[in-house]
Amino acid sequence: MASCNITKKFIAELLGTFFLVFFGTGAAVVTLLISDDLGTAGIGLLGGLGDWIAIALAFGLTVMICIYVFGKISGAHLNPAVTIGLLVTKNISLIDSVYYIVAQVIGACLGSLLLFVCLGAPAVTIGGLGATAPGLGVSYIQAMVAECIGTFFLMLVVMGVAVDEKAEPGFAGITIGMTVATVIVVLGAFTGASINPARTFGPYLMDTLLGGANLWAYFPIYLVGPIVGAILAALAYVYIAKDNDTCALPQPFNKD
Repeated sequence: MASCNITKKFIAELLGTFFLVFFGTGAAVVTLLISDDLGTAGIGLLGGLGDWIAIALAFGLTVMICIYVFGKISGAHLNPAVTIGLLVTKNISLIDSVYYIVAQVIGACLGSLLLFVCLGAPAVTIGGLGATAPGLGVSYIQAMVAECIGTFFLMLVVMGVAVDEKAEPGFAGITIGMTVATVIVVLGAFTGASINPARTFGPYLMDTLLGGANLWAYFPIYLVGPIVGAILAALAYVYIAKDNDTCALPQPFNKD
């Protein structure tokens, strides 16, 4: 099968990240809006953990679907940290990685903007467009380490089930989607469980432009943590798998 040109890959990454942010953060925003209507503060509508499970499933299922839809076109990275991890291990070219990251950031911003269009001002003033921030009592360093660990796990799974040419075909979408969901269930209350710089950037920018909270002081948590985690995981997987020469695919999730 001939390789898709970069324009098609760009569109695929933009659309995939758009859906990830629109539906994933949308679940968090709707939870906060309903909680506000019921007179409760913040995440807690279904008992706290129940809310995070629901939000995690929204993110995980969206990731799974986007991998099956867009994986054959762009690899469906949907995440600058994943793209950088693949760049470091030479599974994507530098020029393609730049296009991917730009597309992911634009898609994330559009996802937040359209969430505002659909839900109105309360999505910003009450829901914060699903922007991530450390939980109460969680320090800056603790949050960054948590994001690093969560993304390390995600990237390790990506390498094992999608990039490794010995991976069983057809399981990447569900495995990676459920990995995202698992990380969010555990880290949601700690950090908001971004594990994706674009997913945090979009809500931050739209909150700023639309009169919401200014959370940019926290952005390094969601930039440095995920990127470091992804790079370490990608290098670790290449190291443990190198004897079998298994990491050869130019794009993840593309088994043709």
